[in-house]
Amino acid sequence: MLKSLQSVASKATARATRVPDTLRVWKHRATLRRSFGLLNSFKYEQTDPGRFYGLLARDTVELIESIWQGAGQDSLQGKRILDVGGGPGYFGIAFDEAGANYITCEPDVGEMSAAGIELQSSVRGSGLDLPFRDDVFDITYSSNVAEHVPEPWRMADEMLRVTTPGGVMIYSYTCWLGPFGGHETGLWQHYVGGEFAARRYKKKRGKEPKNRWGESLFDVGCGEGMDYAQRVTGESESRAELLAAFPRYHPWWAWWMVHVPGLREFAVSNLVLVFRRL
Repeated sequence: MLKSLQSVASKATARATRVPDTLRVWKHRATLRRSFGLLNSFKYEQTDPGRFYGLLARDTVELIESIWQGAGQDSLQGKRILDVGGGPGYFGIAFDEAGANYITCEPDVGEMSAAGIELQSSVRGSGLDLPFRDDVFDITYSSNVAEHVPEPWRMADEMLRVTTPGGVMIYSYTCWLGPFGGHETGLWQHYVGGEFAARRYKKKRGKEPKNRWGESLFDVGCGEGMDYAQRVTGESESRAELLAAFPRYHPWWAWWMVHVPGLREFAVSNLVLVFRRL
């Protein structure tokens, strides 16, 4: 049994050392220092959202621009970018600074105005039924939204639909069995159960968590994303090509974890899937 596990890990590690061309630029930025910096900022999500989301937004722009360049393109200048579930505007500011033609689609009016940031490019709508025609955007991406919708793969299909052929779709989400799967309810409570975590949070804080299990927080595994990628790219008339799959917040030398079933569910806190629309 041990030899079998070692063999799987060895093959996965060897596979990860062959960094996809799409990630060749990002590899040099995916350092342990970056990982710790983002981890340290997580504690400010509820108390100082501007600090947390501002840093995350800048990191996201760097990530997407690096992937875009790795896919054989240039800068984000003038590119049509759709952010599905963009929230209160921090990401819009960061993409505007990069010169992108940015549009965010967000279903929650309260979330859109939470930070007092006004974006002319904000569209109210659901990621499950995007209010855009086919083949519109050079880049579509979603950051930490899939775990908040009841049909995450329907949303992924919608994002592919509105991506122009040759464009890139980036799907990043928090894995349920990773340490941050329970979001603000704690690092271990969700392992007992989502309902337990929510009730414990309410008992301690006197209020419901923002991300309520079964309502605005759902169980989405790392393996589910890998299965979706295989399904989409394996269709008789494939809609997309998988360019990369990697843990968003890990240093590059730990990317191999996404290729080990079982381990990846607990060791990968956030999975990123990168597709090129065909």
